Amino acid sequence: MNEITRPFTVIPTCKSICFATLPIIFTLITTSLFAATKKPLRSPWDDKPVTQTDASYACPTLTRLAPDLTTDGFYRLDDPTHSIVDPVRQEDYRKSADPVKAVGMAIVKAADAYRTTGSRQAAQCAMAHILTMAQDKSLNGKMSSSQAYYVQGWVVGAAAIAYLKVRDASDAIPDQTALIANWLHEVGQQTEAFYDAHTKNSGGKGNNHLYWAGVELAAIGVAANNQRDFDWAMATYDNGVDQIRPDGTLPLEMARGSKALHYHLYALAPLILLAEFGEANRLDLYAHANGAIHRLVNVSIDGLMNPVLFEKATGIKQEVPRVVSGEQIGWAPPYVHRFPNPELSRLIEGAPSLSVYYLGGLPPN
Repeated sequence: MNEITRPFTVIPTCKSICFATLPIIFTLITTSLFAATKKPLRSPWDDKPVTQTDASYACPTLTRLAPDLTTDGFYRLDDPTHSIVDPVRQEDYRKSADPVKAVGMAIVKAADAYRTTGSRQAAQCAMAHILTMAQDKSLNGKMSSSQAYYVQGWVVGAAAIAYLKVRDASDAIPDQTALIANWLHEVGQQTEAFYDAHTKNSGGKGNNHLYWAGVELAAIGVAANNQRDFDWAMATYDNGVDQIRPDGTLPLEMARGSKALHYHLYALAPLILLAEFGEANRLDLYAHANGAIHRLVNVSIDGLMNPVLFEKATGIKQEVPRVVSGEQIGWAPPYVHRFPNPELSRLIEGAPSLSVYYLGGLPPN
């Protein structure tokens, strides 16, 4: 039993409170004082209020998600770079994962509709479906593979961010918000256990998947006001940024063959949002490791313009998008707001969309 919640033990020979109980009393008092003074965890959207409107919103009927998920990866099993798609495996993956991801996408779209139009109906739509996932314990059961854990993290992380975007408009009762918080925390515990084991087996270093899990746990930590979950998320930022080399590259992402540039951008996105969660809670993650994140930003943006560094390092021609959009720079608006960059601003202005599903849709700012 935890010391804080354990009942006092009365020792018969004591005429008053025994010295043995004093540490327990002190712990109870200091814990209560700490809880009373500690500010709730905040999200990057908390200081950006929305003017609510009566704008209509057509809320879709969503497929209810089961606790368990059976799916698998889509790259060729004989490809050590994990960059060559196997069409058969990809089709199997789509059939099993797309219906699950569609549920999260609908929630994200409703949350962003609220943030951009103020529609109460949109906020209520997002909240109703998040509550349904919590009631059903969606994606809180057995995951069949590593890929299943990835999908679990993407979808639940996106739903957690959507919750943070609409909770100011919520008329949910305390029991409902507690249900959502408990569900999110329980899924987060699965995520932590999975990645803790994998990171330990890989010498303590994680790749982009770990940083995406960090975004999931950051959102869960704020939604559930759970400091431990939030701290775990912040540690994933350190894990990633500490691996950035002097030239700005990430060794684990550079090993991805023709997708090395793609995976640098894919790793950068969750790291930036983690830094924004840190900023919302007075943590200057951008300064960590002497500001190494800025080197990753610069090399990734330079790579979009001219991927020669990545091609020399890998010996393989890189996959470069014809049109730069949210998939590549959805993380950029909050970054350029803090660190002006004319080239990045130009890319933002030219992007047809800045929404990134796994980042919960549209970014802060």
